[in-house]
Amino acid sequence: MSKLILTHEVTGLGSAGDVVEVRDGYARNYLIPQGYAVSWSRGGEKQVESIKAARTARELATLEEAQDLKAKLQATKVKLTVKAGAEGRLFGSVRTQDVAEAVQAAGIGSLDKRKIEILTPIKSVGEHEASVRLRDDLVATITLQVVAAK
Repeated sequence: MSKLILTHEVTGLGSAGDVVEVRDGYARNYLIPQGYAVSWSRGGEKQVESIKAARTARELATLEEAQDLKAKLQATKVKLTVKAGAEGRLFGSVRTQDVAEAVQAAGIGSLDKRKIEILTPIKSVGEHEASVRLRDDLVATITLQVVAAK
């Protein structure tokens, strides 16, 4: 088992700044090469504090603001225009970056692409859902209206 410090949020594992223990292969082959974690060391405690300070600065200021943003996200259908073939199949798939840009363009607010989670890959036009972790204790569901570009 390897002891690591997370530098980004990893779904099902923890948030940035958390110290976690994972299997060696998961650490060596995925978390460290992707930049999601660094090896834990005695001097790493200072790094943990700086990561947590940065996380709290990025986090939405108050619970009321987060709840207001959640209400806006859930009340609005976000429209995404993408390149698609004749039968409505997309060339590629919708990424979290695309969702963040569409939410910004709709005037709802700005979201961090790392907080957006698309549960099933979006590869066709139509209505789809994605979830956004606004805070550790608050998750919003976005309805995406995916349409073909003309």
